[in-house]
Amino acid sequence: MENVLSQQEIDAMVRAARSGTPVAAQPSQPPQLERWDPGSASQIGREQLEAITALHEGLARNLTNALGAYLRVAFSVALVSAEHLTYREFLHSVPDTTYLACCRLHPMGANAALQLDLKIAFAIVELLLGGEGSGTVAVRELTEIEEQILDGVARILCRELGEAWKILAAEVNFERRLDAGAARRLIAPNDKTLCLSFEITMSELRGTLNIAVPVTVSHALLRKLAADWSRPAAHAAQHARERLMHLLLDCPLTAELAAKSMPVPVSQLTTLIPGQILDLPRSAAEPVSLAVADLDMFRAIPARCGERRAARVLERRQEAISDRVTENKS
Repeated sequence: MENVLSQQEIDAMVRAARSGTPVAAQPSQPPQLERWDPGSASQIGREQLEAITALHEGLARNLTNALGAYLRVAFSVALVSAEHLTYREFLHSVPDTTYLACCRLHPMGANAALQLDLKIAFAIVELLLGGEGSGTVAVRELTEIEEQILDGVARILCRELGEAWKILAAEVNFERRLDAGAARRLIAPNDKTLCLSFEITMSELRGTLNIAVPVTVSHALLRKLAADWSRPAAHAAQHARERLMHLLLDCPLTAELAAKSMPVPVSQLTTLIPGQILDLPRSAAEPVSLAVADLDMFRAIPARCGERRAARVLERRQEAISDRVTENKS
């Protein structure tokens, strides 16, 4: 802990330093203890929250497309938050009169709760029954027909949720609508849940869609996401290297077959005329340099391939390449 001195303590130290007398040691403060909340151990970290958010933002986009096509209206779903709450806290945030349903997660054998605002629910029912979907109906209990219509919408939600969680190989099945008593018994009140909150925009209406799943599901999702991110890291680097090498195969490089250090007298050069042969002081069988991109890489001898001039490579000049690498580093 950082020790902060008061102005009186600083003045006392200055006076003691001037007079040469030692400063009395200040009594050490006991460490401050804070009560630890065991529930905070399962809170989502920043990186984990980013992973969960990215996954369920994709779910929001899929719900926008699926429900928009089903209802044939402008329909938008956006993720608002993803957090760990106890199931009791989730139920306290749910209105007394609402649409609350149960989903079953296979093969994990876990239950999830799905809650939809009645304002949006009545607008969906009105639209599917041939109305405009204005959502002007007062908040009340759903009729049996309205409940059956919303159960079909809930099945679409469960299907898209299962698609978003396909990395778990999990199947999300709609089971039934829940009354207040069944909702309280669905998950233990003190159990942690991953609460996903979405905002639904339909015409000029806005409402919320909330999903609560056991925390074991969110932990399984995070483990799968972490494994998927770490596994392809080395593979991605290798794939990028292979792709770069493949692209380099089509890159043109200049190649030049040349002989260096062949002194010729100026008298022979000044008397050259077209058709005359210049005698060079070098054997035709002696290897010459094959330079690639101005780098002397090979020893080769002149050759012919059909009607084209060619070079027959004899050996690679590793020392020349090493010298060029050293020059680039310096």
